[in-house]
Amino acid sequence: MEECSNSTEIVFHILAFATNETGQCLTIVGVLLMYLTTVLGNMTIAVLVCLVPQLHTPMYFFLSNLAISDVIFVSVTLPKLLSILLTHDHRMSFSACMAQVYFFSFSAVCDIFVLTSMSYDRYVAICKPLQYSLLMSKKVYILMALGSWLIAAINATIDALVTSLLSFCFTHNVDHFFCERKTLYVITSSDVSGGNMLMVFQDIFLATTPFLLIIISYVFIISTILNIKSLKGQRKAFSSCTSHLIAVMLFYGPIIIFFAKPESEHSKELDKLLCLLYAAVVPMLNPFVYTLRNKDILSAIRNVTKEQCLIIIQLFVNHFPTRPIGT
Repeated sequence: MEECSNSTEIVFHILAFATNETGQCLTIVGVLLMYLTTVLGNMTIAVLVCLVPQLHTPMYFFLSNLAISDVIFVSVTLPKLLSILLTHDHRMSFSACMAQVYFFSFSAVCDIFVLTSMSYDRYVAICKPLQYSLLMSKKVYILMALGSWLIAAINATIDALVTSLLSFCFTHNVDHFFCERKTLYVITSSDVSGGNMLMVFQDIFLATTPFLLIIISYVFIISTILNIKSLKGQRKAFSSCTSHLIAVMLFYGPIIIFFAKPESEHSKELDKLLCLLYAAVVPMLNPFVYTLRNKDILSAIRNVTKEQCLIIIQLFVNHFPTRPIGT
């Protein structure tokens, strides 16, 4: 038991994925592409929303918050996973493990509440258009975003604190590709009944309740759209919330599958893949969901690109001034 006397000196062993050499190479390429695509896509959206005045609306403000949260989401796990796959060094310090617990919980909860805030924004825009400027004033949507980040930070602090108090006397092998809290509960030598109750509470109030609020919002939204007499008006109203609806389905889909599938001794690798889908693939797809059919974002990209090209050309002309012919 002396080994457990100082938990901060523990070094965990992240098992990651059990694959052959070919599978490992494919995993490295796939994870690297997902990480770079996610960071580039989401940071592009965040920068565009800051730079382009036409995007200074509640919907795009929430979208920029979602983009930043998604960058944190993938940066918590994928760089370390890449390091493990490339160097075969599976070690992770106690402090680094707790940092993963904190920031993974932080970004996940932040995503949930930002998506919920976006559903309320779409509800007001479609169901109460005449009151939109009042119900979604600048003060209101900034407070909603700050509330999302604050709730996420408080919850993540609780998660990290509870997990840091656990003892690991039997094994330090974490059968996952990062320090996932549920996996740490499996290998701890401490009593986790309180922690399991906390997770149930979080599942109800931080995941299920926001999901139900989103569903309720869309019940009112769809009902309002169906009452619009013109088909063109219906399409326009529905297209304004299509991207958000797809993002919600992508986010909650892997979670629902994860909890709905039957438990099995051989399902651990499937759990890892579902978690990878939830923590890496979904943040990567969000920028595509919000840009491919969004005329405002596409127009902003073209305008910013055009302005940058003009600036580069002007700098080139100033640096290499043209000389009269014959001189």
